[in-house]
Order: sequence, then C-alpha cells, then structure tokens
Amino acid sequence: MRPPDVTVVVAVYNTMPYLTECLNSLVAQSIGLDRLEVIAVDDGSTDGSGPELDRFAATYPDTVTVLHQANSGGPAAPSNRGLERATGRFVFFVGSDDRLGDQALERLVAYADEHGSDIVVGRAVGVNGRYVHQKLYERNAPDISLYDSPLPFTLANTKLFRRSLVEEYGLRFPEDLPVGSDQPFTIEACVRARRISVLADYICYYAVKRGDASNITYRADHLSRLRCTARIMAHAAGLVEAGPRRDALLSRHFTWELSKLLLADFPALPAVTRKSLCEGIAELLDAYYTDALREGTGVRRRVRFGLARQGAVDVLSRAIADETRQGAPPFLLEGDRAFALYPGFRDRAVGLDDRYYEVLGETVAGRLAAGTVFESADWEQHGEDLGLTVRLRLKVTGDTSSVTVALAQGAMPQSADRPGARRLPPTQPRPSSPGDLTATEAAQDGPGTRVLARLPVPAAKAKKGARVYLDVAGRTYEIPVRTEGRPMPLARRWGEAEPHRVAAWPNSKGRLVITTAPLTERGGWVTRLSRALGSLGSLGSERKSLGSERKRSG
Repeated sequence: MRPPDVTVVVAVYNTMPYLTECLNSLVAQSIGLDRLEVIAVDDGSTDGSGPELDRFAATYPDTVTVLHQANSGGPAAPSNRGLERATGRFVFFVGSDDRLGDQALERLVAYADEHGSDIVVGRAVGVNGRYVHQKLYERNAPDISLYDSPLPFTLANTKLFRRSLVEEYGLRFPEDLPVGSDQPFTIEACVRARRISVLADYICYYAVKRGDASNITYRADHLSRLRCTARIMAHAAGLVEAGPRRDALLSRHFTWELSKLLLADFPALPAVTRKSLCEGIAELLDAYYTDALREGTGVRRRVRFGLARQGAVDVLSRAIADETRQGAPPFLLEGDRAFALYPGFRDRAVGLDDRYYEVLGETVAGRLAAGTVFESADWEQHGEDLGLTVRLRLKVTGDTSSVTVALAQGAMPQSADRPGARRLPPTQPRPSSPGDLTATEAAQDGPGTRVLARLPVPAAKAKKGARVYLDVAGRTYEIPVRTEGRPMPLARRWGEAEPHRVAAWPNSKGRLVITTAPLTERGGWVTRLSRALGSLGSLGSERKSLGSERKRSG
C-alpha cells in the first residue's frame, strides 16, 4: 500500500473546544484522506479531549490514529511518540488549539515536490490577538537561508518537514525542556536542510490564542523561561560556529526571549528572582553577545542588557520603572554622538561603558529621531506659497548646534499614515533645501529642547504633503507631513467665484477621506452642482449623479 504523502502529528492536552475545530480542519483538507495520516497523542487530558479524539478515530479509522499516555508535562514527549509512528513522506506538526487552511497540506506538499524542499514554511497568521511574526511571508521564496532571512524569528515546528531528513539526523524534541522544545528541533532541521522554502500566497496556518491563556508558554515563570532559552541557545551554538551566521540566528533570542525577561514587570519581581535573572542573562551575554550583536541592538535593550551584565539590579529596576512611567529619557548630544540618559550613565559605581548608552542611529519607541517628539506642523498661506511651521521637541541636553531641518516635496512615503520617522541609510541622499531654524528654546513642560522651523512650500507642490528631514547627532530622519485634512488654499477658496467639487469616502483604515478640486464648465458641471447645493432634500440622488459624472470626467 502506498504511504501517505503527509503525516500530521497533533500533541493534545486539554484543548477543548479548540481541538474539535483543529481536527475538523485536518479531515477536511483538500489533499484528500487517502493521502493524509493524522496521529494524535493525548498527553493525559482531563477535559474531554481524549474522548473527542476517539470519536474522530472511529469516524475516520483509515486516517486518524489516537495514542493515549500519562501526562508528560509538555508537548515534546507526545510529539516524539507521534513522530515515531509517522509513515508519510512529509510530516507536519499542528498545535491542537490551532487549525489549518483548507488547502494548506495540498499546497505545501506540491510546493515541496516542485522545488525539492526539505522544509516548507507556510504563511501563518494569529487569531484572538496571538502574535505571529509576518516578515517572512512577504512573498513566495523557493530557497531561503536561515542566516539572511527572517526565519530565525519563525522557529515554531508548525512547518512541513521531509521525514527522510528528520530520520537521517535522528531529530527529536527534548522532553526535559518545558518551554520552547520545538526550537532545537526546528533549528537543527533548518541547519541540516538542503533547501528551505516559503509559501506565502496562501494562509496555511491559523495560530489561536486561547481565551484562558492556558498555553504552557504563558504559564512559565521568568526563571523557567531563562533556563529554557539558555538550553536553546547552547544547542544552536553547537550547530553553528561563532561568527556572523551564529549572530544572525541568536539575535532572535536576544531580541525576544531575553528581552521579555526585562520588561515592565521586572521591578516587581522578588529581589532574589531579579538577581538570578541578571546572573543568568550575564552568562549568556558573556558567551554569545558579540560586538556586532551589541551594536545591532536598540539602545533600550542594550542598556538593560548592560546593567544586567554588571549586576546593577537596582539601577536596572529603576531604569525600567522610569521608562514605564515617563517614556524614553532625554538624550545628551556631544558633537555627532548622542547618548540615552538612562540611570547608570557614567556612574562609576555601575561601570558600564558609554557604548551601551550611545544611540547608534535607531529610533526609540514612541519617539522620532533620537528621542524627538513631533509636536505639530501648521500650514499658513503667504501669497501663492505656503509656510510650513514645524514644531519639534527634542528630549536632549547638550550641544544642539548639530540639529538641522530641511524639506522636500514629492511622492509621500507609504509610512505617511504612521506616527514616527524612518532613519535614512547613509547612502541615500537628503535634500539640500534647508529651512529657517527660527528658534531653539528649552521646553516648558519637561526636559528637552523645542525647535521651531519655518519651511517655504510652493502650493503647487503641496497637494499631497511634504517630507521634513531632521538631522540629529549626525543621523538623518525623514518625517512625512500630510497636507490632506489641513486648511489648504484650495479648501479656503470654497464659496468664492471659482466653483469646486467635493468627494468623500472611507479608506481601508476606516478614516473619512474628503477631497476637493476645482470644477470646469465642461459637461454642465456648474449647473448640476448649483442644483445639488440648492436642494439639500435631494442630496442622496444628486450624490449618485455627481458620482457618475466624476467617473465620466476621470
């Protein structure tokens, strides 16, 4: 008898009622029951998951196999038992509270066969607020590398693996690792794989966050998560020698797992726990935190890691608590360098090098360039041109002579609807039309410096908006400033001799977009518009007429 194309392994522990939807999504796969094998392992469930599995096995006896065992304390042991019974050419692991898209397995197997892939990562999305990193799924990719792609940020085992690869290297899940046991398996599979592919044009996997937050990852305490992360990093380091490739892999663990141990809840932990966390993090920093990783880490995380490494537990707690209450601290400008004034800066008792506090061109959460708050941009009419008065508040001290403001017109960047700024790469040219820096003064409502700049904008070029360029400490930042929705000359002329038309519609973000434009005599527009304005009672029918005329004129 021909073996199935794919075996789906489901580790189950108390996931009703999500389990039913998971199993339904498996038996309904477009790949067909004759090409599918489902092995579900009940890890001592007490909520009715076991009987539900048996019901599906009775309904689909040729497809669904159920194994029952005593509770092992984590998903690793049941995943290994299912893997030992698998017979498919490929194996896929699914969480018993998650579900698959109807065509997921058929598409994944076909993509693997087409490209000779040992691993195929299907697009995954979060449900009920569960976060799933999306950078990997920008496009289909037949051949990616673990070391120069976002793959290290997608290390769950919810992928299609060629089973011959798994058996060739004896890959299994570490059963003594309560949190993150899928990462060693996935990391080694990716290191050993001859080809890794991404299928991004179809949602294969729906990762569900349970309403009761009963997932083991959410229940684990700080020290358990630290111990598991240390094991995972050691396993990865044993597979990849020191250098840029290891840095690319381990950057994920510094960015996510270790950073999450030093968030707003850290100061409230018992003193002995905080001390143990700092000691454990310091060991990992000493082992794996290279200069390249340090310089690639944002200043907020970098300072917290540095204080933990120095054993400055109380200073670290104060830094986290202060930022939680007040946001990012002021910055110190010294020539072309900027330093974040977190607690411990140049404190001999702490002894942390300035490099940890230096802002290396990155933005800061909730801020623009180097701790800058974009307060407002006001438009004023001056003859035929506009004046853009930009108000910025830099949370800085020291020498502000390096602060300059410039302006450019042109197509608005896609980020124009998002708060904040983007840092320009050093190779990208910036405009050479500086505005007048009219004032630099101490901010009235807190630490920092307020900068006022007036920039002339030709009205003909300001229909969409302008881009303000801010130089701070030798770094250039682009800040998009939209003119839509602001009192533009076009809108101010409404009601004058020259008639205008107006259109309004909700955009994809649910915002009401209103545009105006001058009308011409062509096609009797003025007459129709006059009738529409003179008869508000028939506004609905006239709006339909205006809409059809607008389409005709376009």
